[in-house]
Amino acid sequence: MSTVHEILSKLSLEGEHAIPSCAYATIKAYPNFDADRDCTAIETALKTKGVDEVTIVKILTNRSNEQRQDIAFAYHRRYKKELAAALKSGLSGHLETLMLALLKTPAQYDASELKAAMKGLGTDEETLIEIICSRNNQELNAINRAYKEMYKTELEKDIISDTSGDFRKLMVALAKGMRNENCSVVDYELIDQDARDLYDAGVKRKGTDVPKWINIMCERSVPHLQKVFERYRNYSPFDMEESIKKEVKGDLENAFLNLVSCIQNKQLYFADRLCESMKGKGTKDKVLIRIMASRCEVDMLKIKSEFKRKYGKSLYYCIQQETKGDYQRALLNLCGGDD
Repeated sequence: MSTVHEILSKLSLEGEHAIPSCAYATIKAYPNFDADRDCTAIETALKTKGVDEVTIVKILTNRSNEQRQDIAFAYHRRYKKELAAALKSGLSGHLETLMLALLKTPAQYDASELKAAMKGLGTDEETLIEIICSRNNQELNAINRAYKEMYKTELEKDIISDTSGDFRKLMVALAKGMRNENCSVVDYELIDQDARDLYDAGVKRKGTDVPKWINIMCERSVPHLQKVFERYRNYSPFDMEESIKKEVKGDLENAFLNLVSCIQNKQLYFADRLCESMKGKGTKDKVLIRIMASRCEVDMLKIKSEFKRKYGKSLYYCIQQETKGDYQRALLNLCGGDD
């Protein structure tokens, strides 16, 4: 029989998990959708002298990903050519990149971004870190399947050949998508144990037991880790982020910091990434495009809210200031209006 202590140490976690994922999306399924009508309109727009980009943007940024897949299928059936190839020849620059991103399924898009990050000389660690640290088990498993289908090799194999040391171990552990996602109970004994273990493996000792950090941060559930990081302050004079900065350096430091940010508040993490992408001289369009395209059907409303709360101005306003033309129009549509 359970003791009172055991019962009290395991409390139900409720809240977001009961809310449908599309509740925070800015792009939802278009009512009265007609794939044939849309693909005909896109073909006409592409054949127009100078290309009617407004029509293409209007259609592709106002349909759900599933509907865009239907449009691509209908286009291929009707015109015997790939819609992606047709858009490639008709569009250019950042607008082309964004429209092609929207044509892929979420898993295909993430897989293609990861492949591009590891192709050729040098690795784009930032992209690798952002995608792998921020996706849940289901998304990571879908990415692994899409990656194998698209590139005839395992994602893990490419990560191993393209990275090294503890950074490689962390990326491989996360990419497996093996995090415990059973959030129905809170185990306060384990929370305390994990907090103590993180401290003992880092700040308390000389040299860091990185495998211990990796095990805890890659395997425990997000709600559990949020409580672990709070509890951690009972043992350490520093919070988790400060401890990471003191203990590790380079790509590993960056990866752990991104991971902890994602665990603590994923939408704030993306808001920060968006702000960084539009800060200073020149916009990091690759980051801006990837986040807008990959989060518009997931949690963009929450990201916008975090952005406004932290930076005092709307994401919509910042996109207006930093971009122009049909590319701007497309991003603003994905943003879903001003706050």
